[in-house]
Amino acid sequence: MLFESLTGEVIEAAMKVHSTLGAGLFEEVYKVCLRHELQKRELKVLSEVGLPVIYDEVKLETGYRIDLLVEDNLIVELKSVERIAPVHKAQLLTYLKLAEIQVGLILNFNVPHLKDGILRVVNSFPLRVSPRPPR
Repeated sequence: MLFESLTGEVIEAAMKVHSTLGAGLFEEVYKVCLRHELQKRELKVLSEVGLPVIYDEVKLETGYRIDLLVEDNLIVELKSVERIAPVHKAQLLTYLKLAEIQVGLILNFNVPHLKDGILRVVNSFPLRVSPRPPR
């Protein structure tokens, strides 16, 4: 229920932003406006959250950035593209696994009706794997 309520709140705020601004602007504009709208609703929102990759106990600062992290439990990736592509879903799923977060949203603002630009992604498989036993 927590995720349904939170994703619903974010989608409602995104629809307000989209109905006010319309389609065709840069992603950054929507990000700033959506962050503002979510903060008005008293939600904790961080933007451009750095996401390192840990490989074989080595932390790689790769420059991955989460567009919006809401209430420390929801990753929101914003797009302003012709359509959401499989690579966008794969990107969000990777972010979810790396951040060990269960649910994320892709919001594509470059559509006539925002309801046609929403994709909810669920991370069913945590990234952490038990270490191999010593030889």
